[in-house]
Formats: sequence, structure tokens, C-alpha cells
Amino acid sequence: ADAMQAVLQEATPMEAREALLTEVSPPSPVAAELLAVAAAEEQVLIRLYERVSASVVNIAVVTRRGAGAGSGFVLDTDGHIVTNNHVIEDAAQILVRFADDTTVEAELVGADPDSDLAVIQVDLPASQLSPVELGDSDILRVGQRAIAVGNPFGFEQTMTTGIISALGRVVPQRDGYSLPSLIQTDAAINPGNSGGPLLDSQGRVIGVNTFIFSSSGSSAGVGF
Repeated sequence: ADAMQAVLQEATPMEAREALLTEVSPPSPVAAELLAVAAAEEQVLIRLYERVSASVVNIAVVTRRGAGAGSGFVLDTDGHIVTNNHVIEDAAQILVRFADDTTVEAELVGADPDSDLAVIQVDLPASQLSPVELGDSDILRVGQRAIAVGNPFGFEQTMTTGIISALGRVVPQRDGYSLPSLIQTDAAINPGNSGGPLLDSQGRVIGVNTFIFSSSGSSAGVGF
């Protein structure tokens, strides 16, 4: 260290920089077992996306106020699709686009504004529908993985990952009704994600992405 200090004191700036670069040891290689763990984790997410993406749809609506968009997911082979009520509210026309670009018109089956949930239905053969697998939201734990798939800002089939940040949140709505028992996550959720699925690490639906808490209108790591 003393010898290096002496060299730096007498060297030009360029010589000093070269001396420091020479002195720095190269980084140690990552242990093979750690790389194997990272690769296995990536494969879990890759295969999950490949399996689930066909179940997630883009929903475009036409209303008297203009146009809107959101996400949804296929519930069964009868063509039922779950989304948020605020995605399809007052819609004169509902168009559903699948991952393979198949686009069909949907009909509203039922909606519950208080829980912000809705079910729409498309008329397609069962062979063209890929229902999701439902998980159990009653056994969730803070800290476990959470994965969102949807169409933020219109960017279709986007997957984001994070964790479950909190459980049992109660958030008041503008109509005075509060949404109870919400899952909070830091998986990035943005406008357009509404109605898409929140998944566990096995690709099972554990929630419906509904809204974000953000002063900017974009993801701030507090989604519900």
C-alpha cells in the first residue's frame, strides 16, 4: 500500500489511473451452484409465462365517453373472462384480443361495482381457450412471490414480478365503498393492468390486479 501511494504521488493522472486499474484484482467468478440456482429461477418464470400468457387477454372498450382498455383472464372453456368492473363500465362495445391476435366481441355477463369485478363472455371453441388455474388467496404469506401479467399502457402480454407486500388492506373508493381484504404487491402495476391476474410462483391466480396508489399515476411499488 505504501509503495502504491508513492507511485501515485509521483505519477501523472494518466499513469495513476493505469496503476490503480492494474492494482485492482479481477472479480471472483460466481460459484457454479449459485449460477445454477439463478438459472433455475429464470426457468420457473419463463415456463410460467409461456403457460399463462395464452390465458391473459387485452380488453378494449367503446363508451359514450370515448375508448378505454384493460386486461382480463380466461376463467373456463365456456368463454367466461374475469376483469375489473371499471374496465368495462358503461361499455357500448367490448373487444377481446388474445395472445395469438384473435379478436372477438364479448358480452357482459355480470358486474359488481362494489368489489370492482366483472365477468364477460366470448363465443369461441373450447379448443381456442386456455383457462387459468385458480390458487388459494386465504393461505398467502407476506414475502412470497407475486407475478402480474397484463397490458400496461397498452404494452400487451407484459409480465412483472415482485412480492406480496401486505395482506388485508382496506382502501376507500370514490363512491364511499371500501375494497376490503386487498393484496398489496410491489410487482409493477400500471394503467392497463387492471383486470389482469396476480399469480403465485406456480402460475395460479391469487388475485385480480385492480389499481395503484401513486401520485404520478404510474407504478410506485404499491399496487393492489
